[in-house]
Amino acid sequence: MTLEQKTKKIKSLILEMDSALVAFSGGVDSTLVLALAHEVLGKKALAVTAQSASMPDREMKACHQLAKEIGVKHLVVKTEEMSNPNYRANPANRCYHCKTELYSSLKKVAQQENILNILNGTNTDDLGDYRPGLDSAREQGVRSPLVEAEFNKQEVRELSRKMEISVWDKPAMACLSSRIPYGQPVTEEKLAMIEQAEDVLLSLGFEQIRVRHHGDLARIELGKNEMPHYLNNEKIQKIVQEKFKVLGFLTVVLDPEGYRMGSLNSALLEYKDRV
Repeated sequence: MTLEQKTKKIKSLILEMDSALVAFSGGVDSTLVLALAHEVLGKKALAVTAQSASMPDREMKACHQLAKEIGVKHLVVKTEEMSNPNYRANPANRCYHCKTELYSSLKKVAQQENILNILNGTNTDDLGDYRPGLDSAREQGVRSPLVEAEFNKQEVRELSRKMEISVWDKPAMACLSSRIPYGQPVTEEKLAMIEQAEDVLLSLGFEQIRVRHHGDLARIELGKNEMPHYLNNEKIQKIVQEKFKVLGFLTVVLDPEGYRMGSLNSALLEYKDRV
């Protein structure tokens, strides 16, 4: 199908739903689903964002702004995945426990708001990666309209650009817990360190970033086009070293491979080998 045909299909799918609650993270995928739901369903579309220690404050603020731009009603629910020992232990299926908590919370909101469908922003490219959270979505009847209409990531960005959605080119953003190696406990303290460290990099003008937490060592991943700006600027390196040290990172290294999709799951293979 062409992009135009897929766009017609997803709008038709959403129209048949009558009402929809969108699990809204502020990324380009869920933002597109939300914008389409609002266009098709009007006031029968609702955005709900989960607030937890693994959600950076900057992303929560971005969600509020995006919902305002779209003109859709936006609610925030606090999720309690951190109280689940299975989540905090950071096993390979950590995302399953997180999404189960999320979708359970969204179901309660949907019932209160008399909404029949819960939607997420999963696209077809996500299906080829290891994402245990997808199992939870299937179990709880959460729908993925981008998958149903066969949108891949590139098409999501293309349609978002055409619809003039401000985050059409926003870099991918996984939760902060994904920065902690599998098998290492997830704690509020670690998540706060990661969030503040990434804020430092963002304040210096970097966009595609990850700060991986390895105890008192921080491993920075940057977009490959941004790496020379870091490597060739001693002033920036000094600022990062000093500010990261204040946060508790005694050693800071730049990953020579840079940011790449799937690096977390490469580490997963190593983790499985160890256990």
